[in-house]
Amino acid sequence: MAMTLEEAPWLGWLLVKALMRFAFMVANNLVAIPSYICYVIILQPLRVLDSKRFWYIEGIMYKWLLGMVASWGWYAGYTVMEWGEDIKAVSKDEAVMLVNHQATGDVCTLMMCLQDKGLVVAQMMWLMDHIFKYTNFGIVSLVHGDFFIRQGRSYRDQQLLLLKKHLENNYRSRDRKWIVLFPEGGFLRKRRETSQAFAKKNNLPFLTNVTLPRSGATKIILNALVAQQKNGSPAGGDAKELDSKSKGLQWIIDTTIAYPKAEPIDIQTWILGYRKPTVTHVHYRIFPIKDVPLETDDLTTWLYQRFVEKEDLLSHFYETGAFPPSKGHKEAVSREMTLSNMWIFLIQSFAFLSGYMWYNIIQYFYHCLF
Repeated sequence: MAMTLEEAPWLGWLLVKALMRFAFMVANNLVAIPSYICYVIILQPLRVLDSKRFWYIEGIMYKWLLGMVASWGWYAGYTVMEWGEDIKAVSKDEAVMLVNHQATGDVCTLMMCLQDKGLVVAQMMWLMDHIFKYTNFGIVSLVHGDFFIRQGRSYRDQQLLLLKKHLENNYRSRDRKWIVLFPEGGFLRKRRETSQAFAKKNNLPFLTNVTLPRSGATKIILNALVAQQKNGSPAGGDAKELDSKSKGLQWIIDTTIAYPKAEPIDIQTWILGYRKPTVTHVHYRIFPIKDVPLETDDLTTWLYQRFVEKEDLLSHFYETGAFPPSKGHKEAVSREMTLSNMWIFLIQSFAFLSGYMWYNIIQYFYHCLF
């Protein structure tokens, strides 16, 4: 009973803080998302006259919106530690991120850790579950050109055709450069049992920290975006010599997200902040596209190898609290990712001032018309 009384003030403060954070999130969405839509509508003439400039401006606003989502976690003490190769080196090139998927917080984590990678977020295309289309952020993703994929065997072939068409119509025309893909096709907790049964039946690697990836979407992306040389082999850069002039998709970024004690963060935690401050760890490996096979069977084997490596990385992390050093290095080096408080203040101020401005403009025209 004494312990309960001692915990009561802390639990009460936790509840009040969660309610305050939720109220701020609602207000943030009510001003930021309608303002984004209004700006996009008013800029439609620019889209006709100068499409590239229009999508650049839209991308900047999109980055700011994702920065606001990142700030919700940042001020709750949910930070990111980066390991492995420095992906800033390829931030101006075209790349695909292959990410393991544990919870909805994976998306928020990527929104945070990619904010300091130049224009990556502004020029990024997400492949996400179709359910996100019906969230408050769905309209923004639709305008930006993200792709919503419906899971399930009965939809698979149709979805891959739609993805191919979507890339042809939206990727180049909107000056996109990075694609975020979760090849597992669902959350770890939901797919692990099915994946392990499939692995056992087909004599494939038995995984516990990740699941066997699906290759369909990856193959569609590579076939659509990899520039071919005259001899038919994929054109791409070299990890040591980055060629900014090379065309087409150049890099595969193998991205592994790890949470302390294997306890992932979900979107509710990110918004309400009721979990204690947590450092999420993100590991990167960069592969030049010329080293990635394009044939279906070879690509599937290559993806399996990457996820076996993810399994080993995560096992090492859960045992030691750190990722192992990269090949050729004796020690693993981590980099703390930070967000600028001043930058967050400026984009939030812009959002609320824009919301106030558009509210008054709409109210003025409403009174004029009615």
